[in-house]
Amino acid sequence: MSRIDQHPILTVPSDRKLVRFTFNDIELEGYEGEPVSSSLIAQDYKEFAIHQRGDTPQGLFCANGQCSHCTLIIDGLPQKSCVTPLKAGMQIRTLRHIAEIPEDNRPLSRHSKKEMTCDVLVIGGGPSGLTAALELAKLNFKVFLVDDKEKLGGKLLLQTHKFFGSIEDCYAGTRGIEIAQKLESELRSCANVQIFTNTTVVAVYKDQKVGLFINNRNYATVAFRGLIVAPGAREKSLIFNGNHLPGVFGAGAFQTLVNRDLVKASQRVFIVGSGNVGLIAAYHALQAGITVVGICDILEKVSGYKVHADKIQRMGVPLYLKHTVIATEGHNKVERVTIAAVDDNFQPLLETAQTFLVDTLLIAVGLTPVDEFFEMANKFGFTVVKAGDADEIAEASSAMFGGRIAARRLANLLGKAVTIDPSFTQKAEILKSRPGRIFPPAPVSLDENFQPIIRCHEEIPCNPCTSVCPVNAIQLRGDRNDLMDLPFYRGGCTGCMQCVLICPGLAITLARKIDEHFAEVVLPHEFLPTFNVGKSLALTDLSGNFLEDGEILKIRYIKKFKTHLVHVKTTLKNASQVAGIRVQPATDSQPLPQAKFEYLPDNGIVCHCELVTVKEIRDFIREHNIRDINQLKLIRVGMGACGGKNCSTLLPRIFREAGIDINTIAPGTKRPLSVEIPMSAIANEESEV
Repeated sequence: MSRIDQHPILTVPSDRKLVRFTFNDIELEGYEGEPVSSSLIAQDYKEFAIHQRGDTPQGLFCANGQCSHCTLIIDGLPQKSCVTPLKAGMQIRTLRHIAEIPEDNRPLSRHSKKEMTCDVLVIGGGPSGLTAALELAKLNFKVFLVDDKEKLGGKLLLQTHKFFGSIEDCYAGTRGIEIAQKLESELRSCANVQIFTNTTVVAVYKDQKVGLFINNRNYATVAFRGLIVAPGAREKSLIFNGNHLPGVFGAGAFQTLVNRDLVKASQRVFIVGSGNVGLIAAYHALQAGITVVGICDILEKVSGYKVHADKIQRMGVPLYLKHTVIATEGHNKVERVTIAAVDDNFQPLLETAQTFLVDTLLIAVGLTPVDEFFEMANKFGFTVVKAGDADEIAEASSAMFGGRIAARRLANLLGKAVTIDPSFTQKAEILKSRPGRIFPPAPVSLDENFQPIIRCHEEIPCNPCTSVCPVNAIQLRGDRNDLMDLPFYRGGCTGCMQCVLICPGLAITLARKIDEHFAEVVLPHEFLPTFNVGKSLALTDLSGNFLEDGEILKIRYIKKFKTHLVHVKTTLKNASQVAGIRVQPATDSQPLPQAKFEYLPDNGIVCHCELVTVKEIRDFIREHNIRDINQLKLIRVGMGACGGKNCSTLLPRIFREAGIDINTIAPGTKRPLSVEIPMSAIANEESEV
């Protein structure tokens, strides 16, 4: 059983109800209400479906209902297991090829038509949807907020790390899971807001109505005056040999399993992508007791914040820049991954290949806005705006401002004269800024009093350390006169350690001189300690290089921050360089002595629903001089259960390989429905809404 039974940040519920069910006639137990897919993965089942093409196994990818890889036969019907809650007595089977729908000739007996109205419908209960609904509620609109999950918060529910930004604007220094609770609590106190959780938007209709699948059981239409589209984003896939194997996850799916469902989804994981999503996923894996074998990125520079990358490296995770994944291989599941360096044209140098034994590969190579509802509503002439990742991919801190701005824009469009504070837009732009310049570290001279050593050397939007210091000992440099300025220590530290505790990047330590040879260093530690006072710890510098073994003097747990402060005794010469504690040994991330792989780039899957390869699509484009993406439907591209949402982001690359400019190609026609629901639900045949 692969469950997380203790965690440094998350509380493991003690009141979950165990229920029995069967999977392929094997009796199992899981927690009532958890996704079926999570229950199966917790019991080490990763193969969910057998595709009709080559009897190819398929497993979970998105854990968000955006694809069909996890479809199972549940009580006789094909259902996406990642959004189907587990119930006692369920009979679950592997989906083999194409599902047969059971015959049902019963006449309708309780058909009912359910219609509702509101002023504004908000699609999506993530950070932007929540702040948009709050802003509209304050403006006295009747608001419906719809989200397809059990709890509101969107990706905030997966973010156990502390937020960057500023305390006053976006809860900097507070963990995403706590921000979600604050926003939901505030919204539920608004009498003019009605919240629909476990509710999917089925479609947008021309008569200014939206269809809802409420509680995943019943159907209703909602008429509205204005619409805010904020459903977030879906993860991009990546093309390489073996990208279809069970065990290849989107990073968000992995975080969902680990942080929301408390499932230890892996023993050894490799990550592709060094943006903030990939770096944070690595940190979350380490906190869950999962070995992170490495992170690779095709670019020569880390895409995310340097403080995230530094933190991961000093915990023992290697970074491979200018590298790409060339294959995942194994018998019906991921068992090893091979990476290689790339040349200046991003082509792999096979002689540099390294193979690692893993059971999971995380894809963290970017997000695509879920903006189809906006496009459709805009086409129909609705009063509609979009917010959050549906508008522009950015940090959740920026999305919260985006929701407020979108709400006020919509209010104006609906005839209510409201102003939009110019600072909202300015702050939102700053919060979504890419990392800026990197500066050399300032020299440090220790004395007998504690002082902070700040390793935030890259311009990023963050300043909670300056806000919590009671004596203003930490200030921003003022090079830019905005949130991107670097913090610096100006003297006068009282040793309160608030800056160490609140720093989202764990980039601040406190240090003082003990005598002419030794010093005391205080390190933040967001793990369950596996060491005791009097023992020694492997201490590393900023980039993860081993410095020395330090003696543990004291361990304190600060409940408010869910962080341990570890006091260690070090040599004076290394004290200002000590930045962290190695969490996993270097031996855990070693490659095989010799690379073991087949390089078959043409076998990479582009359309996962129909298992159509790079070669099949490229050859078809060339042979038939394709000039309309819809023509690819002849070879089943985009005809699967996801409606072409996932493969559409990969097709530009294939057209380039075929020598055709994607901008000269007619775009594909998008399907009108966003999610499949049973006909009995549309008829409200099962029960009343």
